[in-house]
Amino acid sequence: MPVGSTPGAAVYSSPALESVHYGPAGELFRGTVHPVPNFNAEKDCEVLRKAMKGAGTDEAAIVAVVGHRSNDQRQQIKKMFKTMYGKDLLKELKGELSGHFRELCLALFYESTYYDAHSLREAMKGAGTREGVLIEILTTRTNEEIQSIREQYKTHIQRDLEKDVTSETSGFFRRVLISCLQANRNELNAQQMQMLKSQGVNSIIDYELAKKEANELYMAGEKKVGTDEACFIRIIGLRNIYQLRATFEEYQKIAKRDILSSIDREMSGDLRKALKTQALSAINRPLFFAKQLQKSMKGLGTNDSALIRIVVSRSEIDLENIKEEFQKNFGKSLQTWVRDDTSGDYRKLLEALLGK
Repeated sequence: MPVGSTPGAAVYSSPALESVHYGPAGELFRGTVHPVPNFNAEKDCEVLRKAMKGAGTDEAAIVAVVGHRSNDQRQQIKKMFKTMYGKDLLKELKGELSGHFRELCLALFYESTYYDAHSLREAMKGAGTREGVLIEILTTRTNEEIQSIREQYKTHIQRDLEKDVTSETSGFFRRVLISCLQANRNELNAQQMQMLKSQGVNSIIDYELAKKEANELYMAGEKKVGTDEACFIRIIGLRNIYQLRATFEEYQKIAKRDILSSIDREMSGDLRKALKTQALSAINRPLFFAKQLQKSMKGLGTNDSALIRIVVSRSEIDLENIKEEFQKNFGKSLQTWVRDDTSGDYRKLLEALLGK
């Protein structure tokens, strides 16, 4: 929903109700990957075993299985493979495959929040930190996902995520990320969710609070010399997406410019990127990811790690919404961009995940 439109207006197109589900903030989600009916883990394991046995590898058979199963089904396949053959499926795939196709296959067999934890660690270890990865993951995940990421990080990586983030970042940027790690954003409770479904968006928004906090944001930035960054961090990091949309609507009335423009004017560096990501994620999360995907493929070369991370992590959540925003904003389909920027079995598996 563009800032400036009517609060409560539809954010996504209107698919058939049975093809959508609500997230904790009330978002209407549509993924491209769904659990296959009549799932049989034993048969899938037999197919994968045959594809990797003997000379050569049948990559097409691997794509046919891996690209058309939900993450939960892949976890069952992984466990069944070890039960049937006494071998670790990920090690077998790692030994048989190579390049970006291997990276994508392995990512698909990770539990979703472990994959986020793994990506965060990769972004922070060694010399330098890839702040963009921290922003992308920590500012866009739900409370439940953040809690699970922290647990996966502690259990499997055997480190404390908050301590690592604290040591790798600084200043107000660090404060944004630490705020996200508390997994304490206001999300819709069961009663609010029911009200949203039965009475619409207006029933769950506190418009007086929206006006109050819009004024606070204005006084903390455009209205004063200097910027009260803490005010932006508090409000943008605390409210649910519908409340924030209402606040941003009120903000535009007061400031005569949208919140994203003000953040651009008032902030700099990684703090600006983090707050803009939070704000855009509240306004239109699929648009944020569509922009990230376009960024990963535009110009010379492709940022394959970013492409893989976003396609895998959003495939069962909102990748269908992301595809719509991509087409709308960049004039070509996401599938066309992927087809032009990738090749071979890597491309075929990405295409399977993207769907029609």
